Amino acid sequence: MTTKNTVCVIGAGPSGMMAAITAARCGASVVVLEKKRRPGMKLRITGKGRCNFTNACDKSVFIENVPGNGRFLHSALAALSPESLISFFEELGVRSVVERGGRVFPASGLSNEIVSALMLELQRCGVDLRLGWKVTSLSAGEHGGFRISSVNRPDTGCDCAVLATGGITYPQTGSTGDGYALLKAAGHRIVDPRPSLVPLHSDAPWIPRLQGLSLRNVNAALTVDGERVEEQFGEMLFTDAGLSGPIILTLSRAAVRSIDEGKRVWVSIDLKPALDKETLDERLVRDLAEWSRKSVKAVLTGALPRLLVRVFAERWAVDVDRRCAQVTRDERKRMVDLLKDFTVPISGYGALEEAVVTQGGVDVREIDPTSMESRLVKGLYVCGEVLDVDGYTGGFNLHIAFATGFVAGRSAALRVST
Repeated sequence: MTTKNTVCVIGAGPSGMMAAITAARCGASVVVLEKKRRPGMKLRITGKGRCNFTNACDKSVFIENVPGNGRFLHSALAALSPESLISFFEELGVRSVVERGGRVFPASGLSNEIVSALMLELQRCGVDLRLGWKVTSLSAGEHGGFRISSVNRPDTGCDCAVLATGGITYPQTGSTGDGYALLKAAGHRIVDPRPSLVPLHSDAPWIPRLQGLSLRNVNAALTVDGERVEEQFGEMLFTDAGLSGPIILTLSRAAVRSIDEGKRVWVSIDLKPALDKETLDERLVRDLAEWSRKSVKAVLTGALPRLLVRVFAERWAVDVDRRCAQVTRDERKRMVDLLKDFTVPISGYGALEEAVVTQGGVDVREIDPTSMESRLVKGLYVCGEVLDVDGYTGGFNLHIAFATGFVAGRSAALRVST
């Protein structure tokens, strides 16, 4: 049975809770259906439990950091900018700090503070939060509105529905792609969901020997079928299975798509990005001459992290116990080449449990960006990670969830009030 002026939000993640709070503040009667026993499960673990909830940058920079349909966000960012989101949480008692790269965190460093603030505001606004409600279908009601069916629960009627079910990453938190099936049944096209911001795997035999090695201030370039397609500067990490760290996660979006298409993928690491080849060669000439009586290992130890020395020497094909004076011109040139282009073949990528966000989802051409309303089903609003919109690390993805949830909740409340 449909209750007058009711908005039903499916999913209690960041976008769903924001949609519910906004709709309730605008005067709507709001019900939230969440299949897990705790709301905000994924939100609790973001940013390694610190919750990087936005990025303190302007709109143009923000959109540049959203390679997945960033232009779709113009209206959402105008409605809820990073500055506005920071103020929203301050009003709820959450102070924030801005760190490197514009990343914004709660000052406490605890993601649970964000979740608790949202839950308290849901309660204050009179939102009916129903936990343990797994939605199985969404259909048009007999007298308008929608009828929502859930496992072992009575049907829920509403005038408007907001779908905020998340993507497919971190499925243990409840993001198992439920919304894709609901939207597909409603006639929407779903762009194949894939993990993004995920570690990359390599089958190179020397990779496990570099496990735990962190490299800072390096340049990593993604090469696909011999063509350099993207590069990033910053920090990366070797794992037992391949590569991870901020710049690798950023490159992973394009890498995942290329791997799935059966293309040959490599990551090229410039270990000395501050020096061009000519300058680097001149420096090596001086170092080899100065250390002429010492072993090659001594020079490599001074130039590279300890864990990398043996692997580098093997790929260079020079005995580390040789004297520096015995290094030939061709060997020195090969060393320069390897320092500037330390290649890692990529054979795959991490599991959904390791990915930060989903790329793919409901085709944004079927969603009105000014309201988040479906262009196919009136009264149905879509927000958060279920949309085919995804950004890089740095708080962009969480802000996308909050901003699209804000617009969806406001629009749904406006519709039920008219």
